Amino acid sequence: MKFLVYPFWLIYRLWFYILVLIPILVLMPFLIISISNEKWYPFFFKLARIWSKFILLGMGFGWKVKGNLELEKGKSYMFIANHVSMIDVMLMLVTVKHNPFVFVGKKELTKIPLFGFFYKKTCIIVDRSDSNSRKQVYLSAKKKLDSGLSVCIFPEGLVPEEHVVLAPFKDGAFRLAINHQIPIIPLTFPDNKKHFSYTFFSGSPGILRVIPHEKIETSGLNTKDTKDIKEKAFGVIHSTLTQLEQK
Repeated sequence: MKFLVYPFWLIYRLWFYILVLIPILVLMPFLIISISNEKWYPFFFKLARIWSKFILLGMGFGWKVKGNLELEKGKSYMFIANHVSMIDVMLMLVTVKHNPFVFVGKKELTKIPLFGFFYKKTCIIVDRSDSNSRKQVYLSAKKKLDSGLSVCIFPEGLVPEEHVVLAPFKDGAFRLAINHQIPIIPLTFPDNKKHFSYTFFSGSPGILRVIPHEKIETSGLNTKDTKDIKEKAFGVIHSTLTQLEQK
């Protein structure tokens, strides 16, 4: 009887892409202004949060932070989370309110019509097949952090297969955090896979939980400590996901 819900899933997925485009078209003049000067990025960040809320609410999603996300306003952080869904980006944006951040994301997304234009202008783009591109990420991140912004990276890199609880983390986020001596804020998104995975014929409205974890300090560390803090971050997110799946 599963085939009976296929039409719903098809409409639900198409509706998502419509919701992605509507606020971009409506806010177009303000978006163009906000990206015309790098100093105006905090304004763009506010618009991006409006965009995210519009999409999540339009898809029938609510969200709830389960715990304290204690952030110092104006301080730079490295935000990381497990990566399982297209809505991970939106959920991260609505979760972090007062610390504007930029995403480090893959080059392929720049090809998406309209969205890709703003993505390329506002995110740090990495081409994983090009070692020079990876070096450029560090330079771009330094520039953003020096201007008082934070950075967000999904350290699994590519989205893992759905049966994988959490794929191994790449080093990049942790090296960046150490190099710039900024705290790492691990977050767990336990519900995004269930409610909106990359499987096209799937998905349903519901509450998306965000579980913040104790920040990982990098002050005084050097690149030799990359493996240790990477394993620490992986361990706290993986154990949380495993525990919740067993309930």
